[in-house]
Amino acid sequence: MKKNYCFWFCKTFLIVFTVVIYNNVSAQDQTVKDMLAKAMKEIKKEKIDSGKAWKTGGLFNLNLGQGSQSNWAAGGDDFSLSIASYLGFYSFYKKDKYSWDNTIDFNYGLVNTTSLGTRKNDDRIDLLSKFGYALSPKLDAAALFNFHSQFSKGYNYKSDGTKDLLSDFLAPAYLLVSFGLNYKPVKGLSIFVSPVTSRWTIVNNDTLSAKGTYGVTPGKKVKNVLGAFASMTYLTDLNKTITYNGRLDLFSNYEHNPQKVDVMMNNIFTAKLSRLLTASLSLSLIYDDDVKLFGPNHDSPALQLKSLLAAGLGVKL
Repeated sequence: MKKNYCFWFCKTFLIVFTVVIYNNVSAQDQTVKDMLAKAMKEIKKEKIDSGKAWKTGGLFNLNLGQGSQSNWAAGGDDFSLSIASYLGFYSFYKKDKYSWDNTIDFNYGLVNTTSLGTRKNDDRIDLLSKFGYALSPKLDAAALFNFHSQFSKGYNYKSDGTKDLLSDFLAPAYLLVSFGLNYKPVKGLSIFVSPVTSRWTIVNNDTLSAKGTYGVTPGKKVKNVLGAFASMTYLTDLNKTITYNGRLDLFSNYEHNPQKVDVMMNNIFTAKLSRLLTASLSLSLIYDDDVKLFGPNHDSPALQLKSLLAAGLGVKL
């Protein structure tokens, strides 16, 4: 800190000295003017950068859709209403060789129709925290923590009107602690790789845990495994109005079928239509060999896909 003050003092002294000489010289030397302007910009930049170790912010999106009809010959539901919401916060710390990146995302959506009633079409909680120590300008030794779950119960709706419980709050929930290397080859791209990762699967619902859903031992609510983990995130502006935010997580369980890698991928394209209006397209893919809820007998794993196209209110926090 003392070095910075000395540096700023020396620069300020040189600037004042230059100004005095400049004011006592009748000829207006453009070179002296340029040097003065450049020095002032550098001092301002250093003062601003030195006080911004933390960068925080967030985003809130609310998208609505509504439809109605009466005596419509083509048929369909008389009324439909859909609501999709997103709330995200970030907090990034960077000083000297230390960095700490934190993000938390909440997604929740509902669809209501006269024939089907109310059902959720999106439900996610995701917390990611990553601490790094710089080994080089583009490579960090890092520790990562991730928590993933949902807010409310989810069901498999059958054609006969009945439904089966598939999920609940903390059922499942995934808690992951990982140590490895974080590589940042270009702006916006981060690649984290770890050979030492501990992952807990939590099923805090008696009905689901009794069935051994999500890979836990029947009757147990927590399962811990050791494996390898990789996470890639990419955030970029495709043009002046469209941004892309993507994340891919890969996990291999050392203890059981390590060749069957769990995959979780989220992609979001956001277009800014005006100061408050946005349009977004999201695509999510999940494959987990322990989630055996699909197929004719609902006992097989499968690739899970979900997409959502929406437009509505978007506010930066």
